[in-house]
Amino acid sequence: MGTFQITGGQELKGSITPQGAKNEALQIICATLLTPERVTISNIPDIHDVNKLIDILADLGVKVQRKGHGVYSFKADDLNLAYLESDEFKQKGSSLRGSIMIVGPLLARFGKGYIPKPGGDKIGRRRLDTHFIGFQKLGAKFRYQADESFYGVEAKKTKRLLHAFRRSLGNRNGQYCNGRSASRRNYHYL
Repeated sequence: MGTFQITGGQELKGSITPQGAKNEALQIICATLLTPERVTISNIPDIHDVNKLIDILADLGVKVQRKGHGVYSFKADDLNLAYLESDEFKQKGSSLRGSIMIVGPLLARFGKGYIPKPGGDKIGRRRLDTHFIGFQKLGAKFRYQADESFYGVEAKKTKRLLHAFRRSLGNRNGQYCNGRSASRRNYHYL
């Protein structure tokens, strides 16, 4: 691992271009599932987890174009929702913890979202219940296939909630659904 040595009394000079952050990129990329319109995103980091998610979306039917370094366009106008229950998706989705973030946009737009138990890194506690409890509070029905470690949520219509959202991926997923429901929305960040 690299280190920085900081010596006081020196004026800092120069410039940097910050790279996009992985978790934020995963959330924003998944949000492209909310619309059939073309969405262009820049400053997408070229890292393994982000590239895996982009591949999953392309397999789902999202038209993905790399426009330049860190710049992609996404158009989710003709999705193959049957892919979500395929063995290929179960294998790919289970290798990426961030794949859970596709469920909220799919539930909001199509009334259903499925995900295999996500894997990925084993650093710290990364619970899925915040995602599914939030979806249930929005009116979705939850199902779990234990033999395949496969989760699903379905709802003909989701409702809006006045909810205090903590800053977490689970609550961001709930916000995707909440933002597409039929009544008024109010968000309070903790």
